[in-house]
Amino acid sequence: MLVLSRKEGEGIYLNDNIKITIVEIGRNQIKLGIDAPRDVSIVRDEIMDRVKFENRESLADTKPNSVDLPDILKKLKSPNEP
Repeated sequence: MLVLSRKEGEGIYLNDNIKITIVEIGRNQIKLGIDAPRDVSIVRDEIMDRVKFENRESLADTKPNSVDLPDILKKLKSPNEP
């Protein structure tokens, strides 16, 4: 993980087309402004975690055949897992 220090009004670029700006700094939170193309999905991490959990629960409720099982297990692995 890259950790950067930024002041209010400063920002960073991701690639050439996504800019993240520190809009406001408060006591317990900061406000970020994200300028990105419309085709870029931006999702808060707690929402993504919930979707992943619900997808796993949904898959656990099904009875996949043995041919589908390896593919399902690959999808469930986190990108950080070996």
